[in-house]
Amino acid sequence: MTGRAKSAGSRIEVDIEKNREEGNWTKVIELAEQLKEKSSDFQCLSDFLIGEGKLESYLEEWPPIELNIHRAKKGLIEAKAYLNKVITKEGVQAGVAMDAHLLLGKLNYTCGQYSDGLKNFSDGELQKLSEKRLPLRSLKIVAESYAIKGLCLQKDMSASNSSSKFKKAEKEEELARCFDLASDLSLLYMQKLEKEINTTSIGSTGTTGSHSPQPPGPHKTLGEVLEQALQAAPIALLHQGKPDLALERYRNSLYAVESHGVHNIRLKFMTQMAELLLQGLVGQKYQAPLNANPKASVWKPKYYSSLNQFIPRCESEEIILALLVAESMAVRNAVLSQSPEFKEARLSAYQDATTVYDLLTVATVRWGQISLLQESLERSMKFSFEEPHLWKQHALASLTIGNYDHALAVLKEVIRLEPNNSSNCLLAARLCFEHLNLPEEGIAFSLQAREKEINSPSGLLGRCHLYAGIGYHLLAEASLLKKDKEALRCKAIDNIRTAVELEPNDHLSRYYLGLQLAITGQTSEAQSHIQIGLGLHPEHSTTLHLLILVLTAERQHKLALTVVENALEEYPDCLNLLYVKTHLELHEKGGEVALITARQMLELWKNLYEGQTISDVPECDRKSDTRSVFQLYTSEMSDKDSSSLQLHNTAVSRVEQALSEVASSMSSFSPKPGPQRAWMLQLEVWLLLAELYLALDQIADVQQCIQEASQIYPLSHHIMHMKGLLHMHKEDWTEAKFCFQNAVAINPLHVKSLQQLGLVYHYLGLQGLAETTLREAAKIEPHNTITWYNLGKVLEAMGEYEKAGNSMATALLEERNNPILPFSSVPLCFE
Repeated sequence: MTGRAKSAGSRIEVDIEKNREEGNWTKVIELAEQLKEKSSDFQCLSDFLIGEGKLESYLEEWPPIELNIHRAKKGLIEAKAYLNKVITKEGVQAGVAMDAHLLLGKLNYTCGQYSDGLKNFSDGELQKLSEKRLPLRSLKIVAESYAIKGLCLQKDMSASNSSSKFKKAEKEEELARCFDLASDLSLLYMQKLEKEINTTSIGSTGTTGSHSPQPPGPHKTLGEVLEQALQAAPIALLHQGKPDLALERYRNSLYAVESHGVHNIRLKFMTQMAELLLQGLVGQKYQAPLNANPKASVWKPKYYSSLNQFIPRCESEEIILALLVAESMAVRNAVLSQSPEFKEARLSAYQDATTVYDLLTVATVRWGQISLLQESLERSMKFSFEEPHLWKQHALASLTIGNYDHALAVLKEVIRLEPNNSSNCLLAARLCFEHLNLPEEGIAFSLQAREKEINSPSGLLGRCHLYAGIGYHLLAEASLLKKDKEALRCKAIDNIRTAVELEPNDHLSRYYLGLQLAITGQTSEAQSHIQIGLGLHPEHSTTLHLLILVLTAERQHKLALTVVENALEEYPDCLNLLYVKTHLELHEKGGEVALITARQMLELWKNLYEGQTISDVPECDRKSDTRSVFQLYTSEMSDKDSSSLQLHNTAVSRVEQALSEVASSMSSFSPKPGPQRAWMLQLEVWLLLAELYLALDQIADVQQCIQEASQIYPLSHHIMHMKGLLHMHKEDWTEAKFCFQNAVAINPLHVKSLQQLGLVYHYLGLQGLAETTLREAAKIEPHNTITWYNLGKVLEAMGEYEKAGNSMATALLEERNNPILPFSSVPLCFE
């Protein structure tokens, strides 16, 4: 007992103490009856032990929770009577009165009599206990007493209507102290209990020679009261507006050397601490953990200590560390068996793991550490059988780090697991359109999503039609047969019109309908839908981009320049708009003015992307959405990571990458470090500068720009095309021919190279080859004015004047609705 020394001469007392520590309450009651029979001097001690035994044995069956209060009032009458017998002078002399008061406090709490419980703790002078070493059972009684006193104070404060701030603050301070002591004593108790069990097991094995240790003692867990208090300690501090102290409470509990009975609580504490920090509740009060353990005391648990111990230096490190440790615990606790008897345990472990992974997702996305998240989610797959949530997280993480093929494979499994969820199909369709160059498969997913929406509506039917329209648009762009192209274009327009009808306030549907109408020459109606789209979402930079091109198609170049200048005030880091502005300035103000804007683009690239090229660690995207959609028509972007890919560019990118790898193995070339996406954007700017210098007849500067671009991607068809233009400028037709042939060999659908190659054949007198090449270009882009004009020149040279006249007439007709850059230069957009 806490205030009574053991009587070493009594064999029964020794047995009683042993059984009390082991929780054998039936045996304790039996021995207490024997003790009473032995001598009347043990009356108080026996009554106390019987009362304690009846209380604890009852609580083993009916834990002290609100649901059991009514039952406890009847079931604990006898235990209460025994304990009340010893809160007398005789009990004080026997050394059991204080223990009886503490147990009565626990009994009254179990019966819902919180004020009586607080009175018992006051009468037992719990607050005056000095810190000293205690036997295992006494340690638990004291720990539970502080825990229950704190819980009683909580109940009393919630029921009290007292308006005194002083009394409230006093109670809050006492409550925090009780929970703090209860937490430390609970952890200390579990450490000592585990040490004693291990010692007993080792001793039993050593003396008996058994090949297996004895079963561990029955007290393996904290119990309802201690567990509740341990978890309530930091929560109470949070409710009091002291998040910094709550953080310290979490840390102190996690510093303690882990014992078997607190595994689950430690896992919860790590996730709760991470959530506290992620929410920013600590704020400026945050201080990194010190490289020192909490103050030592006989009532403090043992703490981890090591010279090589990692100490987080900031909030982000502490969050990631806590969540990674929590993840390792969650994975260790995972139940892999699918047997029905393990269902409850399996679901509980899965829910704990899901909480960790959700928080880890928030943390890693915030700091751009998606690769770390992906590694963790891969480990989660082994216990996520038929659980769509983590599968979907895994797919999204794979998508984010650019592992698109794997992301699609995982998404297909998610679609199977959630048969009525159309959003998964839409996500798969977007992945096919945006990154994988799989328009047919994307259309199939979109139509599958439409069927799911019809059967189980969730408000996404309009988006299903829109995505199908995008897929047909991409197929139309890639089709070389006029009949197929027109049929696909009609399907695209029909689906997008349906999307607009279903969702008239969706700016994205308006944007794509405007794009389709513009491509088919219906610029007036296109502009109407674009204006509606901008009314719905005035900040949508891609719609502004399309509006500018439509204005140039209607020969309103000055108005288009004004619009792009105003747009750039809102989006100064939008390389797309700067590129259009450069061409408008070249058209309206001359090459020198355009050159200033192009140089500004190069400077902007350095500000936006140079940091990414220094390190392989992906930079968290803190800029506007415009930085990721840079697309130039002259080279159609072979950046497979860009959200603005043309249909054929993924395949072209792979060819160029393969050629560059060959070049790197055969020469001194080595790829630039860091994300290739950023370098590809710089390559586009160098090529734009080369075009402008060529227009200004500054040949040396053109060559220097080509050289800079070649250091990034030496065998790109864009660079081949630019070299061909330079040779054409010098009237070196043979070299120009080789350059354009190389460009077309890499990308057979590169219209500008086909146009120039046809013209070079014409200058070399190869009119038949010239006509064939230009007609190939016309199949790819039937509305391109330059193609028809060049074809007219070739046919004229061949003496086919009527056909030449028709070609020239077609060129003039297309010129009326021809934007300064093709409408296909506007990027794909899904936001």
